[in-house]
Amino acid sequence: MKSIRKTLVASAALAAVCLFVPVFAAAQTAPDNTKQNKDPATTADSQSNASADRATTAKVRKAIMADKNLSTYAHNVKIITSNGQVTLKGPVKSEEEKQQIVSDVSAVVSAENVLNQLTVKQ
Repeated sequence: MKSIRKTLVASAALAAVCLFVPVFAAAQTAPDNTKQNKDPATTADSQSNASADRATTAKVRKAIMADKNLSTYAHNVKIITSNGQVTLKGPVKSEEEKQQIVSDVSAVVSAENVLNQLTVKQ
């Protein structure tokens, strides 16, 4: 008799937990950075498919990757080239690193064709 009573109590407790789990799950909000990602400026989709722009992007990426003093963040910045204009986007570790990337890129294309949209990671 006691084992049946324990089984019934355990079943009731399990049913109660199952009823409340969806309430707790619904109370949590999913992370949403849509506002940050909706930047009307240059995006990776803006990358030109022209062979000159693709070659420029490749040269810029090689120049950044060749600089071993840069962090992983810096090595992974977005490089978007459109009509010869190179846009740099993404986080870097410091203001000095930001300037170093622009310097590396300026060795490939003229500084006036570099649009620096890099941000320093806090």
